[in-house]
Amino acid sequence: MFERFSKDARAVVEGAVLHAERAGAGRVEESHVLLALLDREGGRGSFALAALGLTPARRRAVAREVAEARRRGGLSRADADALSGLGIDLSAVVSRIEEAHGEGALAPGAKAGPGRRAGRRPFSRGARELLSQSLRVALGHRDRYIGDEHLLIALTARPGVSSEVLADHGVTYESLTRVLYAGGEAQAG
Repeated sequence: MFERFSKDARAVVEGAVLHAERAGAGRVEESHVLLALLDREGGRGSFALAALGLTPARRRAVAREVAEARRRGGLSRADADALSGLGIDLSAVVSRIEEAHGEGALAPGAKAGPGRRAGRRPFSRGARELLSQSLRVALGHRDRYIGDEHLLIALTARPGVSSEVLADHGVTYESLTRVLYAGGEAQAG
C-alpha cells in the first residue's frame, strides 16, 4: 500500500511520527496524523483546508483542541458532555489524575518512565485503519495514488476527536469531497 503514497502523503506519515515523538507518545495515533496534515503546505489537502477557511490561526486552534482532547484521554467533547450529564466533572478527574501521575497521563499511547524504547513508534490500530481507509477513499475516487487529501478525507469519515474538531471548523467529509471533487472531477491543488 505504501508504494501508492504520494510524496505529500509520505510527508504526512513522517510528520505524524514526529508529532508522536515530540508528545512522548508510545504510538502514532490518528490525532498525530491530523496534526501533520495541519502542518503541510502546498498539497491538495492544504488546498482543501484553505478553501474551507482553515487559516493558519484556525489551524492552530484545531491543534490546541486536539491537544486538549488528548489530555482528556482521547474523549471527545460529546463524551465530556455525557459525563457531565451524569454529574461527573471530567476536568476535575483529569486534574486529579495528572496531579498523581503527571501531565498528559491520560493521553492515548502515552508511556511513562525509562521503559520507553528509542526508535520507531508503532501505529495504533486506529491510525492503521485510517491508512487503510485512505486507500479505499482513493480507489473510490478512481485515483491511482494515495495523497494527503485522501488521508484528510478518511480522517473526516471516521468517528472520533479528529473528525469532531475538524467538523467544528467546517471541515467535513462532504465539504472536503465537494472542494476536491466538485462535479466528479478532481480539482487542481
